Amino acid sequence: MGYVSDIRKFVGQRPIMVPCACLVIGDGRGNVLLQKRADDGDWANHGGAMEPGETPEEAMRREIMEELGVTPVEPRLLGVYSGPEFRHTYPNGDVSDIVDIVYYCEEFRGELRLQAEEVEDVRWFPLKDLPERLMEHNRRPLRDYLKLIES
Repeated sequence: MGYVSDIRKFVGQRPIMVPCACLVIGDGRGNVLLQKRADDGDWANHGGAMEPGETPEEAMRREIMEELGVTPVEPRLLGVYSGPEFRHTYPNGDVSDIVDIVYYCEEFRGELRLQAEEVEDVRWFPLKDLPERLMEHNRRPLRDYLKLIES
C-alpha cells in the first residue's frame, strides 16, 4: 500500500478517495470464498488499493497473488462501486472513500498461501448466509454476484 501510505503522510487520517480492485471468488453454485482480515477480524472479498500505473485487472491479480498465492482463471468485471456505504474507517483511524472495481471468477490456479500480515483465514460461505462481521461495502457486490449466478 505504498501509494496510499505516501498520501497519508500529507493528509493524515482525513478521508481520501482510494481506487481499489477486488475479486469475488465464487463456485457458481451459491458459495463464495472470503478472507478474514488480520487488521480488524472482519470477513471480506479479496483485493486492495491500486498502485500508480496499474490497470484495475493488474492490481486485482497482484493483490490476489500477494494475499492468497493463487491466480484467478478468467476473471470478469462484476461492476464498479462507490457511495456512502463505501466509506471505511480502518482500525488505525484512517478514513477512505473506496471506489471498488470488482471482478469475479469461479476458478483459480495454485495452492492457497495466506499473507499472514493481512489474512488470518479463508473460508467458503453460502451467499445466502454470509458472516455477520462482513465488511459493509462488500455486501452490494456479493448481492450482485448472487443475482448473476441465479439468472
